[in-house]
Amino acid sequence: MIIEINTQSVIPIYEQLCDQIVLGIASKKLFPGESLPSTRNLAADLGINSLTVNKAYSILCDDGYIVMDRRKGAIVTRNMAVNETFLSGLKQKLLLSAAEGICRGMSETDYTALCAKCYKDASGDPEKGEK
Repeated sequence: MIIEINTQSVIPIYEQLCDQIVLGIASKKLFPGESLPSTRNLAADLGINSLTVNKAYSILCDDGYIVMDRRKGAIVTRNMAVNETFLSGLKQKLLLSAAEGICRGMSETDYTALCAKCYKDASGDPEKGEK
């Protein structure tokens, strides 16, 4: 998986890194049990501080996307489950997203169609959406 960071973006680098890893897992470019690069190697490859990668890995670990192993490093989680914490956070994100759509005059139909397309695109399945 190729990770691209935009150093000119207003989105913090650690968030960009988290987002790209989650998208990589969703689109099956990263597989359960797969090891991620070490923080030093990934930082060197991307030209960023290793503490930034460390912060991203810590967030991904807290959110259940990866596990940390002292010998193997960061590994994509094998058993990610939908739980109340996940659902609560997702609901908050969707509420804000829907509110932004409403403020901009989007219809419910257009909003839900866009959500469905994004879900398909994130899966990385060419039959489900465009990626």
